[in-house]
Amino acid sequence: MKKLPNPFEAIWNTLKTTIDKVDEPHSPLHVIEVGDLWKYVTMVEEFIRYEEVGLNTTSDDEVREMLVDAVKLCESQVKRLSDFMKKEGVPLPDVTSAKPESNPKEVPLGVKLTDDEISNGISFKLVLCMQACAKGQADAIRNDIGLLWLNFYTEWVAFGTTLKTLMRKRGWIKIPPYYYPPGSPVQ
Repeated sequence: MKKLPNPFEAIWNTLKTTIDKVDEPHSPLHVIEVGDLWKYVTMVEEFIRYEEVGLNTTSDDEVREMLVDAVKLCESQVKRLSDFMKKEGVPLPDVTSAKPESNPKEVPLGVKLTDDEISNGISFKLVLCMQACAKGQADAIRNDIGLLWLNFYTEWVAFGTTLKTLMRKRGWIKIPPYYYPPGSPVQ
């Protein structure tokens, strides 16, 4: 049986390949790489709008801190990706403008998102971003693009860990029903 590669070895090999070929001219981006980049910038920009809505409706300090961290992460990724796309000659998407700040106490209850809804919405959007990063990485031919996606993915993993801790603490995680295989003792 063939031994499976160590994940750290795989990352090292990718980095080594990138470092060894620093002087190699880059091939142009292919259409799928461009589409992945363009869609991701659009998605993360829209994610920021959702975070701004959350900031405008919550007064919970822990939720606000989580949202501020999410905004910083998203803005950092959008900046890096936008700079990269401009350098590559890829036009940037037209995105929704930022939401103005409002006082959470003035938002009517029928419109206001609950902290549970905000956190689960962030969790859902985080999963979509991670899937987009994995798809982008799989579609990438150029190593610099692949490393960009890997970097974004690992940032989401780190953020997701702290989000999950908050959601567990508050009882907000949506857990599917437990599965007990037929014939197993029911607990």
